[in-house]
Amino acid sequence: MCTAVTYKTKDFYFGRTLDYEFSYGDEITVTPRNFPFHFIEKETMDSHYAMIGMAHIEKNYPLYYDAVNEKGLGMAGLNFVGNAVYCDKNETKDNIAQFEFIPWILSQCQTTKEARKLIEKINLLNTPFSKELPLAQLHWIISDRENSIVIEPMKDGIKIYDNPIGVLTNNPPFNEQLFSLNNYINLSPKTPKNQFAPNLSLHQYSRGMGAIGLPGDLASQSRFVRASFVKMNSVSSDSEQESVSQFFHILNSVDNQRGCCELDNGKYEITIYTSCCNADKGIYYYTSYDNHQITAVNMNKEDLNSKDLVKYPMIHTEQIKYQN
Repeated sequence: MCTAVTYKTKDFYFGRTLDYEFSYGDEITVTPRNFPFHFIEKETMDSHYAMIGMAHIEKNYPLYYDAVNEKGLGMAGLNFVGNAVYCDKNETKDNIAQFEFIPWILSQCQTTKEARKLIEKINLLNTPFSKELPLAQLHWIISDRENSIVIEPMKDGIKIYDNPIGVLTNNPPFNEQLFSLNNYINLSPKTPKNQFAPNLSLHQYSRGMGAIGLPGDLASQSRFVRASFVKMNSVSSDSEQESVSQFFHILNSVDNQRGCCELDNGKYEITIYTSCCNADKGIYYYTSYDNHQITAVNMNKEDLNSKDLVKYPMIHTEQIKYQN
């Protein structure tokens, strides 16, 4: 399961957690402008916007989990198990395979408005990348610094939702996730007043009591509520260091710790990595489960006119700085 979040100070930030029981060998990947994107049912795209994100590289193809292009548009796919439906080829639509969706959008769109126009013409194909990499059941968040949308391929068609929160987790469908926030209308970062019974001598015995009732479990609906509350009440300066630090604090509020989410096979779901990309500057920051030091890759330090992928393996070993 996963959580994606947007955040804006002076710059616009886009990132996510990837929560799962194993990794495919993910790498921070820069796709330059002249890397040829081959699509199953569309012509090869030899020139496009450059992008950076986390991907599994298979047969020299970047299978992106999340990415941001050089125009500041971000996109991430999150598990949507039991709801996602892909289709056979439709001659009246742009037929795009599920694993091609992020490259298709980020290669040619600058804004969510442009992405929405492309998506209205899309048919997401039920064609897997390979037998070893079957179809993942996903929905997607697409965001720029002004707007955010959610894309959900359902049995009755592709749904496009405006996302005023700039947060996405997994199930249920996004419209239900958003509606559930009504149940927490009373939460506040401020000290609460006694509205239970004014004639009772009730008092605040701790700081933070305005958020009593905020769910603390790891279910996707609970993570949506918690991440939304933390994000919508976050305060930081406009500096890069403080903005990035605050972004990680937002996502750390929904971390999966090893041992707390046991699966049927005896394995545990954990937060494999957490990312934060400055979409305006093209800098991709990340931490991993065993490395809490923030590591950065700047796409603009690479040759963006190249034809070759640039890959940086994720650093998993804890980096500890001794002061004595």
